[in-house]
Amino acid sequence: MNNPILLVDDEVNVLSALTRSLFDEPYQVTCAKSGEEALELIAASPFKLVISDERMTGMQGSELLAILKERHPNILRILLTGHATLEAAMKAVNQGEIYRFFTKPWNDTELKFAIRSAIERYDLEEENRRLLSTVKSQAMEIKVLEKRYPGISRVEKDPQGSFVLPELSESEIEQMMIECEKEFVK
Repeated sequence: MNNPILLVDDEVNVLSALTRSLFDEPYQVTCAKSGEEALELIAASPFKLVISDERMTGMQGSELLAILKERHPNILRILLTGHATLEAAMKAVNQGEIYRFFTKPWNDTELKFAIRSAIERYDLEEENRRLLSTVKSQAMEIKVLEKRYPGISRVEKDPQGSFVLPELSESEIEQMMIECEKEFVK
């Protein structure tokens, strides 16, 4: 259940209603009563999603989400507002690159679906970043091997499309095994 989400609103009753609506969902819900408090919580622990009200005393929700976009671009952002103005929506979309925009009162089912979708997107993007890192690391290893053993990364295919590896002598294989063991022991 490690799906941490942060709810931000300066109205305690709104935070309570959101928390109640997510009670049966597999999320670790944390609440903040201001944008400043939200930034402190985010600095202390990771979150996959932040849902913020637009109109709050102090920092506005669109301002908070814009800061999050800069400091923590991987966190997905949803804006809630009781005052759906075109200006607020455009500001949130353009500056905070929000994932979704909801008006108060929100529809619990739609909000839950949006949260579930956001968490799935976050997880997919995180897995893509992990896989890209693995591919880059493997590409570097192949370059190192190619420098050490020129031609080792060249492969040929037979007429059926199967890979054909060049024949190596026993001494070449033994030498490669010794080199690999040396590298592994380091």
